[in-house]
Amino acid sequence: MFSIPGKQAVSISPAAARQIARLMEKGGHAGLRIGLKKGGCAGMEYTMEYVDAADSNDETVEQDGARVMIAPMAQMFLFGTEIDYETSLLESGFKFRNPNVEDACGCGESIKFKDVAELTAERQGS
Repeated sequence: MFSIPGKQAVSISPAAARQIARLMEKGGHAGLRIGLKKGGCAGMEYTMEYVDAADSNDETVEQDGARVMIAPMAQMFLFGTEIDYETSLLESGFKFRNPNVEDACGCGESIKFKDVAELTAERQGS
């Protein structure tokens, strides 16, 4: 929907691809859908859910056995994002390195995006 020919909507790190592939295999799911919802102190939060079939309007990215579907309303905001999976002594989880984020709350759970007009202008200039 908001794609640039020859460029994937998101990139998936090798660690994230391994984790997503493990989750898909363990649960017998077709992939992981990534989206956005209103919430948190910065205004928006990422969502992730297992899916058994892609929606026809999803943008699908496949890499190293991992399949990620991007919900239609999130595609513009997630374009260019790197999805990583990090493990530390205290926590492990998916991390989003998103160039479209203007601000984030202190805990890192919610984000604020650049203005839609600014995002659109950046896409047209790419």
